[in-house]
Amino acid sequence: DEHYRVIDLVVEAAAGRVPVIAGAGSNDTKAAVAASRHAVRSGATAILSIAPYYNKPTQEGYFQHYSAIADAVELPVVLYNVPGRTASNVRPETILRLAEHPNIVGVKEASGQMEQVMVILRDRPADFAVLSGDDALALPLIALGADGVISVQANLTPDLFRKMIHAALDGDFATARSLHERLLALMQLNFIETNPIPVKSALAMLGLIEERFRLPLVPLSAEYRPAVRAELTALGLLNEVSA
Repeated sequence: DEHYRVIDLVVEAAAGRVPVIAGAGSNDTKAAVAASRHAVRSGATAILSIAPYYNKPTQEGYFQHYSAIADAVELPVVLYNVPGRTASNVRPETILRLAEHPNIVGVKEASGQMEQVMVILRDRPADFAVLSGDDALALPLIALGADGVISVQANLTPDLFRKMIHAALDGDFATARSLHERLLALMQLNFIETNPIPVKSALAMLGLIEERFRLPLVPLSAEYRPAVRAELTALGLLNEVSA
């Protein structure tokens, strides 16, 4: 109920101004279908569906799981492959097989395996989007033909990160590389502990949210806080007095 309510509130707050890609995945296909159907009822624009975690399906299991979701809803479905969190990899041949489904429109690729993404980029259908799931790899993946990124960093530096991505998409790699180098230290700090701990603590330092976490996640460790504050200050997001 809480998960569904979050989707409802975001769609309501967006009020049609921007697309809403609702997280509606699960390692239980039946639950993922139910969440995806709720996203449709809520008015979401598309669905982001994480690969089943913990139970580690076979590649055929991944194919059938995602096919069941895409068959059940009319919304576009974006696959989300993040082996570091799911403990298993959706391989390129499976992603490319799923890309043939008319409702499966793209993948958020966070495997960290550049060669894997290269294969997907080379062999994908023309209308299948490949989005980086790793901020630090967004620029090189766009150079290889990727279409964008689903970002952690953009929560903290939306304008600078947008400029970097748009410069890369426009082929202005000198500008994109300069911004990438400027933002790289904060990209790294965002993963100094488990995401989303650092980014939420940084957002709290900026006064944008309260520093609240639900167990088992806890606030950023004291040893890392000075480095995060220093980088926010260096980027002009936090003045030294408030730091």
